[in-house]
Amino acid sequence: MGLLSVEAARHPELMDDPRLPEADHLHALQALGTINAVSRTSASLAAAVRPLLATAGPGRIEIVDLACGGGDVTRGCARRLGRALRGRQLSVTGIDMSPRALQRARADLARDHTFARDDSCRVTFATRDLVADGCPPCDVAVSSLFFHHLDDAAVVGLLHSMREACRLGFVVSDLIRSRLGLILAVLGTGLLSTSRVARVDGPLSVRAARTGGEYRRLLDASGLPEATIRRAWPERVVIAWRRGSPS
Repeated sequence: MGLLSVEAARHPELMDDPRLPEADHLHALQALGTINAVSRTSASLAAAVRPLLATAGPGRIEIVDLACGGGDVTRGCARRLGRALRGRQLSVTGIDMSPRALQRARADLARDHTFARDDSCRVTFATRDLVADGCPPCDVAVSSLFFHHLDDAAVVGLLHSMREACRLGFVVSDLIRSRLGLILAVLGTGLLSTSRVARVDGPLSVRAARTGGEYRRLLDASGLPEATIRRAWPERVVIAWRRGSPS
């Protein structure tokens, strides 16, 4: 193993434990929202989605955010894409299997006056087990920090369902497993939050993540060799697939 590499290890994260106390869960969601803001996750996803919408055609555009958690990325993407589309009808649905996370997401949405003033951009949240039920039909799917929670077989299954469900394409952002990523996870969760759960789960997430080559092999195994992978700050990958792209 190289000096900059980290051995792969997937262990259950505290936030995935249904017995986690509500206060700890909500504190961790707040920490993740802060980390997403500093990492400019919404901006990165929205920038990758915009080229996929070039052939959207008339009518309302339907976007789903898979495993949306507390919904901060869902709202951030909707806000940016709503501005970019200049008044076109847009629906963004955040999907998660955690009722507690969705309750938090809906409460934050109710306090966000951006969408109350703009009826052309609609944001909603829905419960769904993505591993069991797959991606729902949509124009574009996005996902952030979800794939590292899944083993390879589950990732391939979800990618298959996204390929079938997405009319235009999808964008996925996740961590890179590297020594730098591990250092950033320890520093970031330590400096940006007092959440015990975030400080434990951050390094676990990096160890469970994949290298660029491992993401590439999963895409090839899913029949998506034309999907692109680029590195993004801070030690993340952005995977984009457009329907009809040449292999």
